[in-house]
Amino acid sequence: VQLQASGGGLVQAGGSLRLSCKASRRTFSNNAVGWFRRAPGKEREFVAGISWRGSTTIYTDSVKGRFTISRDNAANAVYLQMNSLEPGDTAVYYCASNRLSQPTSSSELYPYWGQGTLVTVSS
Repeated sequence: VQLQASGGGLVQAGGSLRLSCKASRRTFSNNAVGWFRRAPGKEREFVAGISWRGSTTIYTDSVKGRFTISRDNAANAVYLQMNSLEPGDTAVYYCASNRLSQPTSSSELYPYWGQGTLVTVSS
């Protein structure tokens, strides 16, 4: 089971990036997907999650109104559109898939993880 995150990079504060997470149909089928991040010197934290059908999305408070999670099941892909980026968003971003149809913010419920993509926001 492999997930591959991509789309990270260096951007100025106020800019935008779009992260992608791709995996096999088996990995995403009937499963919710979440994005997590780990900033330097900090614990990993939940960012956003989306249900299998895309009808339910959840976000951590700090990204609400700025980030949007979406998915294209035909392409076996999940996206994280990040707008109005702030230096505090600097982190390695990971996508993860769980065995539930609904997303959760608990990382322990996601058994499948990608390798991460680095997002750096300069001030």
